[in-house]
Amino acid sequence: MNYYTRLDENTIICDICPRHCRLKTGQSGFCKIRVNTGKSIEIPSFGHIAAINIDPVEKKPLYHFYPSSRVFSIGTYGCNMGCRFCQNYSLTKINSNPFDLKKYMPVQIVEAALMHGCKSIAFTYNDPIVFMEYAISVAKIARKNNLKTIAVSSGYMEEKPRIEFYNHIDAANIDLKGFDEKFYSKNCLAHLKPVLETIKYIRYQTNCHLELTTLLIEGENDSDSMLHKQCEWIAQNLGENTPLHFSAFHPAYKFNNKNRTSYETLKKACKIAKSYGLNYIYTGNVHSIETSTTYCKNCTKPLIVRDGFRVLEYNLDTSGNCNHCKTKCDGVFT
Repeated sequence: MNYYTRLDENTIICDICPRHCRLKTGQSGFCKIRVNTGKSIEIPSFGHIAAINIDPVEKKPLYHFYPSSRVFSIGTYGCNMGCRFCQNYSLTKINSNPFDLKKYMPVQIVEAALMHGCKSIAFTYNDPIVFMEYAISVAKIARKNNLKTIAVSSGYMEEKPRIEFYNHIDAANIDLKGFDEKFYSKNCLAHLKPVLETIKYIRYQTNCHLELTTLLIEGENDSDSMLHKQCEWIAQNLGENTPLHFSAFHPAYKFNNKNRTSYETLKKACKIAKSYGLNYIYTGNVHSIETSTTYCKNCTKPLIVRDGFRVLEYNLDTSGNCNHCKTKCDGVFT
């Protein structure tokens, strides 16, 4: 788990993500979490948690992974992305002192999740790649206690840590922030290609359940051409059964002057996704039973009817098959 390259006595390159931050002794990376301690790249704030909540799994969002189950969600400060539209900027962008936060050893997180009747533990709010060592420590104990693990991530990471990290993760929602290199470079201070590589790796090289989310921002990443390219890539590279969530942006951080995304824009994106044969398309951050419901890909009847994060109706048998036509619904349900 030593993902770094030593250049000289005082300089180490962090190799967790494509930024490859070049750090002098005592210096932290772009993420503000990973530090050159002189010996290696470490997380001095290991276990200091900025946010803890018990959520429905639908809030991650994961719609095809143990629907309506409870998730013990945790996150820290810092992030390796530079998104100007960050919806969690109070955690990812503010230079707070993590040592002011209460420290939880990995076993304490697992014990708390079990005590609250949770099915899984989610590493979320900020990107778990920046606290990867802590997340893996929690995940190892979680598996021994029959708890699942979830990563909510931008997918911006290098190949070797990607392999180790997703060996311990049961489900992931990857935030595909747009489908244009210029958008990623300008608004995320990052690149698109490593994200696509992570998505394909999860899909084909792991047993990890995969869903995607795109936060649509009008005038930035919602053009017809960009959405067509994205949906075509998903259909061709991941298959038609990968759940895709289009979420509404609300003004935040450096995009505080932007408009909130309209439902019409989300519906347009859903229509484009449907034209490429994608079977499971959803909207988020808006109230719509129609576009929050899972439909059978064969008979098109509603399988899981949702109102926000609440499941109102469940029409799958114990094997995850449609009660009407017996077609398998893609996902993890039992």
